[in-house]
Amino acid sequence: MSDSGVPTITLNNGVTIPGIGLGTWQSPADQVTQAVAFAIKEAGYRHIDCAWAYGNEKAVGEGIRASGVPRSEIFITSKLWSTWHSRVEECLDQTLENLGTDYLDLYLIHWPVPLNPKGNHPLFPTLPSGKRDVDQEWDLKDTWRQMEAVSVKGKVKSIGVSNFSEAKLEEILPTATVKPVVDQIELHVYNPQHKLLEYLKSKGIVAQAYSPLGSSNSPLLKDETIAEIAKKHGVEPADVLLGYLLLKDIVILPKSVTPARIASNLTGAVSASNKLDATDIEQLDGLAANGKQKRFITPPWPVDLGFENWPKLA
Repeated sequence: MSDSGVPTITLNNGVTIPGIGLGTWQSPADQVTQAVAFAIKEAGYRHIDCAWAYGNEKAVGEGIRASGVPRSEIFITSKLWSTWHSRVEECLDQTLENLGTDYLDLYLIHWPVPLNPKGNHPLFPTLPSGKRDVDQEWDLKDTWRQMEAVSVKGKVKSIGVSNFSEAKLEEILPTATVKPVVDQIELHVYNPQHKLLEYLKSKGIVAQAYSPLGSSNSPLLKDETIAEIAKKHGVEPADVLLGYLLLKDIVILPKSVTPARIASNLTGAVSASNKLDATDIEQLDGLAANGKQKRFITPPWPVDLGFENWPKLA
């Protein structure tokens, strides 16, 4: 447990990670600096989740410095984008420069989909058909070898993956000399991924939840079952959604640029995690299976990612 009351989780390499982090996806650069500074200085966050592809890492770095909290006390995560699978260290160096730091606490492969590094767009190269230009010749094992190499150099303290199914993890684990410490995936009560969570636990890989509250105007916040549980414990629906995941030793990464929401996400999650009981968890565990299964993040990758309930592309 950290000084701010946030639970911590020990990763399979012995590194400790705060159980709640501030997500920065879709946070406008002109707002995220102030949001990050507030989260760290005022709200007590010590974990910031970034990515090269978000396009706002320079502003995030400014916010970290503006907080006045020493770099050594802040856990910073970033991610390797899909057009950089063959150039891991080069992408990492750009992130380090953007953030203004000489190391990351955690570096993740953003998606298990290598895209053509010489394609027609730096983020989403496409084929004449309009489909994403996937580098069919590249092997994920080679991406992971480069991830291990930057870890050995000390540029990152821990390495992991994001949006990896069991099938995709099995592509890299047999030859890995360093095991991924986390898998950051879309996790919430409508997309609980129970089977994948069991697999991750069996491998000693911690799950991280992005979009733990769903999407903008999320139906999760209006769900009757969640509202009833929130009323029962005198908390908000968002607190229930976050506390539910926190109780399962899942790292949660709610995102916001609104100070009040940034603060309440942290305090509410901790409060709810101390109040939810076994009956509540059973109800929440069963929401998706009872007809509410839904993903909110489904990029049109023209490959089989190996996830259950992933939309089939034509």
